[in-house]
Amino acid sequence: MNNETLWLIVLGSSAATFFWRLLGVTVVEKIDPEGAVFEWVSCVSYAMVAGLVFRMIMMPESDLASVSLAIRCAAVTIAFTAYFAFRRMLLAGVLAGGASLSIMASWAG
Repeated sequence: MNNETLWLIVLGSSAATFFWRLLGVTVVEKIDPEGAVFEWVSCVSYAMVAGLVFRMIMMPESDLASVSLAIRCAAVTIAFTAYFAFRRMLLAGVLAGGASLSIMASWAG
């Protein structure tokens, strides 16, 4: 692949991304955050995240598959505990879960 083709791919991807962002900015005024559509979108997004987390725990791929189920579940438990202990601070949960998974995985194997 030559240099011009790569630049066309990058520019095309950027244009597509910015088009949808622009459309979102223009439509956001018409969406009621307390409305049924917004509530449905929120529920679907939470369900997708929950499904992906469940899949990562129960059916891991790549390097995560070499970590035992007990360690993966313990890391998730630590992440949730940190999330709620720090008044629903997402960063605390992510950092605690990632750090605990790394520490326990390197300790166990």
